[in-house]
Amino acid sequence: MLTLKKDIRENFKAMVDRTDKINSLLEHEVGKIILREFYFPGTMITLTHVVTSANLIEAKVFISTYPEARLEEIVEILNRNVYGVQHQINRLLRMRPIPKLKFVKDKELAKVGKMEELLVKIKEEKKD
Repeated sequence: MLTLKKDIRENFKAMVDRTDKINSLLEHEVGKIILREFYFPGTMITLTHVVTSANLIEAKVFISTYPEARLEEIVEILNRNVYGVQHQINRLLRMRPIPKLKFVKDKELAKVGKMEELLVKIKEEKKD
């Protein structure tokens, strides 16, 4: 029984490590493809992180933009062109299965920015 629990723990750790490596690899490769294949004048695009499902079927690619007003439009454009990006990933990576990519909006940076603004505002009010 004790060795079974140990085996389960080790398998889980190996699975988590593999998912982390795949997330990192996808983040790196998808970032290069976006930089090379897409051009959005006047907008800075950031691939913040990738989250792959445990069964490696799907990977959510989180995108943020500056200015934030174009986030919806850019994520929509990326999702319309996801098949081209997926095709390049399929050619580049020598692993199976390769997760299906889906671009999603990352609103965490916007929340952090708003919190920062509030903190600055509070600090200024305390000075007065």
